[in-house]
Amino acid sequence: MADADTGSTPETADRITIYADYVCPFCYLGTRSLEQYREGRDEPLDVEWHPFDLRRGKRNPDGSIDHDADDGKDDEYFEQAKQNVRRLQEEYGVEMAQVMATDIDSFDAQVASWYVREEYPDRWAAFDESIYTALWQDGRDIGDVDVLVDLAEDADLPADEIRDAVADESLRAELEDRFTEAQQQGITGVPTFVSDGRAARGSVPPEHLERLVEGEQ
Repeated sequence: MADADTGSTPETADRITIYADYVCPFCYLGTRSLEQYREGRDEPLDVEWHPFDLRRGKRNPDGSIDHDADDGKDDEYFEQAKQNVRRLQEEYGVEMAQVMATDIDSFDAQVASWYVREEYPDRWAAFDESIYTALWQDGRDIGDVDVLVDLAEDADLPADEIRDAVADESLRAELEDRFTEAQQQGITGVPTFVSDGRAARGSVPPEHLERLVEGEQ
């Protein structure tokens, strides 16, 4: 989704909102589907990102992940999820370094991305893409602030500002509010795509996104 540029498309452009979490493999695959749909369009498509926290409720006070916390996902769930990821990889022609990232926490990455979206909207798309690529293509730990700083520098973003943003408690609280807001709006899983009051959940294919955006669902 490297060419997504929030705020730069005309007011009359079609728009789609994506609720996503970087550590969700289906979100990564969903962005690949979205990219394929956008490439096939004649008109621009405005993409708006909203963060979602899959690790909420599993985070210890020190920020570590409590893998013993009951989230209703057992071994059978994860095995089925892995099979679905592999199926979608083949369907969308996507290579991935890993099919799951259960040990990675995306909170800091989402804080950094939110900051960039607000302060440097013209560079957000490249930064967003680089976070997905770092985790799913390169197998890097996007929960590591040094990794986020490297990605920021590659996107011509100020490293010191990214470090400060990740450590900013008010910004972190703001992101928590966005997570709560998403849940209050009925978002229970990701990716969820929303366009003109219509919604689709999951890594749906490009033709499904076309129907969603163009009102043919």
